Amino acid sequence: MMTRLLVVDDEATVRELLSATLRFAGFDVTSAATAAEAVAAAAEEPPDLVLLDVMLPDMDGFEVVRRLRPTPVLFLTARDGQADKIQGLSLGADDYVTKPFDLEELIARIRAVLRRTTGRANDDVLTVGLLALDAEGHQVTRAGSPLRISPTEFRLLHYLMENAGRVVSKAQILERVWRYDFNGDTSIVDTYISYLRRKVDDQDPKLIHTVHGMGYVMRAPKS
Repeated sequence: MMTRLLVVDDEATVRELLSATLRFAGFDVTSAATAAEAVAAAAEEPPDLVLLDVMLPDMDGFEVVRRLRPTPVLFLTARDGQADKIQGLSLGADDYVTKPFDLEELIARIRAVLRRTTGRANDDVLTVGLLALDAEGHQVTRAGSPLRISPTEFRLLHYLMENAGRVVSKAQILERVWRYDFNGDTSIVDTYISYLRRKVDDQDPKLIHTVHGMGYVMRAPKS
């Protein structure tokens, strides 16, 4: 199962950049702009790690840490004073990164925290038949041959593979892969399924199947 991160920052540009970068790195990412949204999101879908801005409009990030315990937390903040770092770490935060930060270094720190707190760093590999998806390495192979797929195709494929054998609807795919509904237009799902099939199912046996009136299912070939 893909490692779930919750990004909490009131700056939309920071929030969107982080979310896009972390999804590209193979993480399942949700985001929140306020402390209240963060607490609600964590209650609904508990994350494996929270990236938390200290300076939020409705509540101090240090108070959010108290409410999110025992969820691992990595602070993101422009406040680089030693006293702030000590306070954050003493409250149970697992790391403290000051803005501006290098994205590659941040991802390395995220994985280090995950190794310490969960024993994994999003390094799971999903397999369906001869198809393999490495979430951490962001690589897909079929019968050992690497496939070149886009970040969106990767997220779609990951969702199909983690639900292998189960039919998922277009609405479910939109919610999980795109996180918005395109005003009810599910044609983008059909388009990206077509893209994936050209790359993943260009040989037999086919793995991605259409269930008319219901959605799609990824099914391993019968032995």
